[in-house]
Amino acid sequence: MKNFPPAEAIAIDVPNFQRILPLFDVALFPKMVLPLIVMQKDSIKLVDDAMANDRVIGFVVAKKNEMQDEYKDGDIYEVGTSAVVLKMAKTEDGTVQMLVQGLRRFKIAKYTQLTPYMKAEVSNIDDDQSTDLEIKAMMSSLVAVFSNIVEISPVLPKEFATMAQSISEPGTLVDMTISTLSCPVAEKQKILEIFNVRDRLKESMRIINEQLEIVTLGNKIQRQVKIDIDKSQRDYYLRQQLKTIKEELGEKEIENIEITEYRAKIKNNKLPDEAKKEAERELSRLERMHTSSSEYTVSATYLDWLTCLPWYRCSKDNLNIQKAKKILNRDHYGLDKAKKRIIEYLAVRQLKKDPKGPILCFVGPPGTGKTSLGRSIARSLGRKFHRISLGGLRDEAEIRGHRRTYVGALPGRIIQGIRRVDTNNPVFMLDEIDKIGTDFRGDPSAALLEVLDPEQNNMFSDHYLDVSFDLSKVMFITTANILETIPPALKDRMEIIRLSGYMLDEKIKIAQRYLIPRQREANGLKAENIRFTNGSIKYIISNYTHEAGLRNLEREIAAVCRGVATKIAMKEASTSDITIQSIYDYLGPTKFTPDLASRKLVPGVCTGMAWTQSGGDILFIEALKMKGKNKLTLTGQLGDVMKESASTALSFVRANAKKFQIDESLFEDHDIHIHVPAGATPKDGPSAGVTILTALVSLFTGIAVPHDLAMTGEITLRGQVLEVGGIKEKVLAAHRAGIKTIILPKDNHKDMEDIPGKIQKSITFLFIEEMMHVLEIALKTKNNSS
Repeated sequence: MKNFPPAEAIAIDVPNFQRILPLFDVALFPKMVLPLIVMQKDSIKLVDDAMANDRVIGFVVAKKNEMQDEYKDGDIYEVGTSAVVLKMAKTEDGTVQMLVQGLRRFKIAKYTQLTPYMKAEVSNIDDDQSTDLEIKAMMSSLVAVFSNIVEISPVLPKEFATMAQSISEPGTLVDMTISTLSCPVAEKQKILEIFNVRDRLKESMRIINEQLEIVTLGNKIQRQVKIDIDKSQRDYYLRQQLKTIKEELGEKEIENIEITEYRAKIKNNKLPDEAKKEAERELSRLERMHTSSSEYTVSATYLDWLTCLPWYRCSKDNLNIQKAKKILNRDHYGLDKAKKRIIEYLAVRQLKKDPKGPILCFVGPPGTGKTSLGRSIARSLGRKFHRISLGGLRDEAEIRGHRRTYVGALPGRIIQGIRRVDTNNPVFMLDEIDKIGTDFRGDPSAALLEVLDPEQNNMFSDHYLDVSFDLSKVMFITTANILETIPPALKDRMEIIRLSGYMLDEKIKIAQRYLIPRQREANGLKAENIRFTNGSIKYIISNYTHEAGLRNLEREIAAVCRGVATKIAMKEASTSDITIQSIYDYLGPTKFTPDLASRKLVPGVCTGMAWTQSGGDILFIEALKMKGKNKLTLTGQLGDVMKESASTALSFVRANAKKFQIDESLFEDHDIHIHVPAGATPKDGPSAGVTILTALVSLFTGIAVPHDLAMTGEITLRGQVLEVGGIKEKVLAAHRAGIKTIILPKDNHKDMEDIPGKIQKSITFLFIEEMMHVLEIALKTKNNSS
C-alpha cells in the first residue's frame, strides 16, 4: 500500500488535460474522500500512468450502470470531479484498491484520447462559496434536517451531524450532506452539475427532505417487523419452557387430537393408493406445524376433503324394473322416450355388474318436466340426487376447483356434490347446460368435456385435490332448451333425448293428477274444498296459457286455489266448484284468444308453423301489393335467412307467372310488402319459404288460403320443397291452434313416429315434394269449398 499526504497538506495544481475514469453507482464530490476498486485492464493502466505523474484523475459518472470495454462521447456525463490519489494498493488478483479525495469540479470541453483510456481537455470550475442572509438561513435549515436524518438513521455515524454543523462554506456543506445520503446517483449528479450555490442549496433541500421521509417510513416499518418477530420469538420461548416444565414433572405431551383423528380416518377410510399417499404426506407436514399457523388450516381443510370423499362408497341400485317403471309412471305423465332409456339402463345393469353411467341430455321447452324427471330417475334407481345449475357459469374453476395456492381455495362443484351426497354413484343433474358462458377466467364447457366423457371421467382431476377421482359410476343428466348454443364437442359426448310440449289432453290429465293436488296442498285446501271440472281446466289451458310446458298452467291453478282459500278464510264459502263461468272471478279476462278465430279469410294471408325455444307456434304470413316500382319490403324482425326465403319465393312466382295466370306487368307497376305479425319477436330460418310463396300466389291470384290449413318447408328456386326440423313441436302448436290440415315436406314423413296417434287422427297430413303441388292443394281447396 502506497501512502501519500492528503490534498490539504500539499498544493496540487489541477491540470486542464486529465485522464477520465468512469464511475458506477457512486459520485465523487470536491473535498470528499472515497474508496474505489479498479478492475478493468485499461482503467488499471490509467491509474498507473496517473501515479507515475501528478496522481490526479478526473472522475465522471457513467450514464449506464454497467462496465463497457470502450467508451464514446455521450456515454458519460460532462461534469465530474478532479481527485488526487491518497492511497493505492494492488491485490494478488490484479485489481487496484485506492483511496481518492475530490479537489474541484470540471466540465469536459473535448476528448483528446479514447483508447486505451479516455483523456479530455477540461474547464476547471471554482466552487462558489459566497454567503448572504438567505444562504445562511438555508444552510441552517439543511443542517437541522440532516441532523434529524443522522439521528434516526441506523447506518449513518452520529459524528456526521457534528461535522455538518462545523462547515461554514455553503458549497462544501451541500456536497458533504448529499454525498453521505443513499439517494440515487442521478440526484447526486444533478447537484454536481449545479454551479450556483443558491440553486444548489434549494435542490439539496428538496432531496434531503425526501430522504428524511424515506428514513422515517423505513424506521416505522422496521419497528413493526421487529415487534412481530419479538412476539413470535416470545411465543416460541414460552412453548419451549412449557415443554421443559412438563418433562420435569414427568408429564407426556398430549398429541394433537386432530392429528390423531386424521390418522384414524386415513387408516379406516378406504382410499386409493394415490390419495392415501398424498394424505399421509400432507399429514406429516401438518404434524410439524403449530395450530396457530395459517398453513395449518389450509392443510387441515385439504385432509378433510381427502378423507371424507366416498372413494369406494356407493348406494345399491334398485334393479327391479317393474318397480322402477311404476315410480317413473307415477311421477310423470308421458315422456316415454326418457322412461324407456332408463329402463334399458336398468336391464343392462342386471346383465352387467359394473356398466358405465349413461350421459343423457334432455332437450325441450321450459316447463316440460326435465329437472323433475331427473329426481324421478334417481328415485327409481334408488340413488342419491344432486343438481348443479350451470346457467350463467363463466369460471372454469367452478367445475375443476381452484389450486391450493389461492386463498380460500375449494374443489369444484362436481367434487363438492359428490361429498354432499356421500356416494360415488349418484344421479347428477347439470341444469341449463346450454346457458354456460365464457370470459377471461376460462371456458367451463371445455372443463365439462372430461366430466362428460365415459372414456376419461374415471380419472377426473380436480385442481384442488390434485388426485384422480372416478366419476364413471355417476349417471350424468344434462338439460337444455336449445342445442345450438352447446359446443359441438360437448354435444357429441351426450345422448340427446328430446322432450316436446304436451297436448291439450295430456295437460288436462297432468293437471288432474299432479298440479291441482300439489297446489291444493300448498294453499291449505282439502279435496272437498275445491273441485275443477274438465271443462274449466280446458278453458284455463286454452284461454289463459300459451306454452308448450306447464309452468303458467300451474300458476293459474295456484291463483284459483288462492282465491278459494281467501273465500274460505273470510267465511264466504266452504266449498267451490270451479266451472267455466266462475273462472273469470278468479283469473279475470282471458289472456289469449285463439289465433284462427281472429283471422279473416282474405287473399295474401297464409298460416305457417315455427319452432321456438319455448316449443312450437303458428305464425301468419301477410302479403300486400300497392302501386310502386317493383320494390320488396319485409317487416316483422326477420332474420337474413328468412329474408332470403322471401326473395326466393318472389323470384319463383315471377318466373312462373304464366302458369298461375298472373299478369307479369303487375310486378313492374307494384311494390310488394310481406309482414309477419308479432313484430317485437325476432324470427329467422328457412322453414317459412313454402308459406311465403303460397301467400304471394294467393295475393296475385286473389284466391284465399283456408284458415285451418298450415304448412312448413324450405323452398328452392326450382320449386322443390326441402326437409325442415322441429316437426313435433310445430304440429303440437298447430293442434293447439285448431289446424285441420298440415302440409309437410315429403322427407319429413319419418318424423311422424314422434307425433301422438290422437293428433294423427284429428289432422290431415299431406307430404309434398314440389311447390306446384302445394299451391294446387292450398288454392284448389278454396275453390272446392266455394
